[in-house]
Amino acid sequence: MVPLRDDNPTSITPYVTYGLIVANILIFIYEVMLEQQGQLEQFFQLWAVVPQQLTGSFEGVLLVTPVPEWVTLFSSQFLHAGWLHLGGNMLFLWIFGNNVEDCLGHLKYLVFYLACGALAALAQWYFSLQSPIPSLGASGAIAGVMGAYILRYPTAEILTLIPLGIFTTVARIPAFFFLGFWFVQQAFYGLASLSQTNVGMAGGGIAYWAQRQFIKQILSDFILAS
Repeated sequence: MVPLRDDNPTSITPYVTYGLIVANILIFIYEVMLEQQGQLEQFFQLWAVVPQQLTGSFEGVLLVTPVPEWVTLFSSQFLHAGWLHLGGNMLFLWIFGNNVEDCLGHLKYLVFYLACGALAALAQWYFSLQSPIPSLGASGAIAGVMGAYILRYPTAEILTLIPLGIFTTVARIPAFFFLGFWFVQQAFYGLASLSQTNVGMAGGGIAYWAQRQFIKQILSDFILAS
């Protein structure tokens, strides 16, 4: 199912959501340029979460890097592994982020977004402490946004494109059903891949399961207290 838009108007201009989308797109264009120059892998090693390096920094190992390793918990949220990875994340952020920003306010929304992404990255790190594979993507942050949306607007209708084999149809689906289906799907991916230990967020694997568990724990307290 592909969301097209929601019937849930906002009372503010979602500047933070727009800014996050623009930042992600610009950084991805920079990634494309680096790939053409053969420098993308080094870029990911520096700015994505590399569990092995993060473990070393937590253990007090001196790493020769331009930035502290914990910074990657945030910088990795703006990196993507391909056009589909970027497009899917930004589509969900575009549709659901504006209402959560309207609900929380600009600053609290930004803090919430980054916190969800950082916690998801930490969860991924926890399940692959010595993995040398960079972990990246905005999936954890956007999962937090979607969880907040379903808590605040469970009955909002989502105009959804539904593939049915060689045919497609469009239907209006309540948010609790659409996003509930999405979370169940992600949990299924996580369960199906628990045997994989060295995978990054872009490829799925443990990150699916870890992200949802951490975000589930923080959503209720953060959103209901606002």
